[in-house]
Amino acid sequence: MTATILVVDDEPDLEALILQKFRRQVREGLVSFMFARDGLEALQSLEEHPHVDLVVSDINMPRMDGLSLLAKLQESEDKTSTIIVSAYGDMSNIRTAMNRGAFDFLTKPIDFADLEATIDKTLRHIEVLREARRRQAEAERAHASLSRYFSPQLAKRLAASAGDSTEVTWRDVAVIFTDITGFTSLVETAAPELLGELLNEYVAGMTDVVFAHEGTVAKVIGDAIEVLFNAPSDQPDYATRAVACARELDAWGEAFRERWKARGVSFGATRIGVHAGPALVGNFGGSRFFDYTAYGDTINTAARLEVANKFLGTRICVSATIANAVENFRGRPVGDLVLRGRSEPLRAYEPLSAASFGAPATSQYGQAFAKLEAGDANAMPAFAALVGSHAEDPLANFHLKRLLNGAKGVRMQLE
Repeated sequence: MTATILVVDDEPDLEALILQKFRRQVREGLVSFMFARDGLEALQSLEEHPHVDLVVSDINMPRMDGLSLLAKLQESEDKTSTIIVSAYGDMSNIRTAMNRGAFDFLTKPIDFADLEATIDKTLRHIEVLREARRRQAEAERAHASLSRYFSPQLAKRLAASAGDSTEVTWRDVAVIFTDITGFTSLVETAAPELLGELLNEYVAGMTDVVFAHEGTVAKVIGDAIEVLFNAPSDQPDYATRAVACARELDAWGEAFRERWKARGVSFGATRIGVHAGPALVGNFGGSRFFDYTAYGDTINTAARLEVANKFLGTRICVSATIANAVENFRGRPVGDLVLRGRSEPLRAYEPLSAASFGAPATSQYGQAFAKLEAGDANAMPAFAALVGSHAEDPLANFHLKRLLNGAKGVRMQLE
């Protein structure tokens, strides 16, 4: 690559001398020279040719001297590297030039061997600076892209990482899928500006919760959000994180609904499905786009568990794989779900808060569910008694309706 040097000096014969002394470098395309006779002409040349790599400037010139030119160059964003030339005994001006940001200086009469060495040194320095700026710009772009998916701390680590932590690979992950009840109807009836405000606030708040648990936002499609744990970084407690995150997402979603209900807007409940297993995870955006996401049966199962809430009357549904991986898991069994596209049942649970888990109603539900699982005929009156005293329990009501419709056991087919 040819380096472009602007020489600023009012001596009429200097241009010919420089072109003569550097003729080999010019012929080989290593450098090219431009010339100006004072600071004002130099600024005009730089405006017309912003690709100039280096300025070599005398101090004493008409209209605008070299020190004034140097000050102007330091004001610019690029801060073009400058070598100052002055008389041998003019140390006061040389010190001023160095204090104002000159990279180096030369004394007159010019020693062209010294000039060549100084130019070479300065161009090497410029190349180092440019490489540092390029890397910083790449890191900033990477951080901006990664911040869409990862918590700020993780995005910063990944952007600074020399290795590629986002390459496609198989990983064991925990997956959360969320969706909003009745969102399609809301889209069809709400004003665009209201819908935009609603959805932006909702996604931002949900994402903040995910990042607080150091989860990864793999997808946001309208009102639906897909979250990963144990990707791209290892998280040995990923199942525990996923359940804690799901419960906080549920709490945030319910608080969000109440805020907007007070403003006269009916916003649906957030349904959440959680599952764990192997998935193909990484950047699937190719070389032009960054699309960090996951594919595989684990992802599909989490999505179907989210849909299962619609039938069960619950807001959170997690698989037994998740529940068994969480130490001291607090929750109650939902049943054995045969999800769409599957023939084998999947045991599912509803995670509960500590207060709900310790409540008498939860113990009563557990006893009724055990009877249902054992095929005990007393399951129906047990659930009826539970619904009678706790009518707000949709899951108990769901099982009672199944029993009244002739269902047996805890296995159920969900479409």
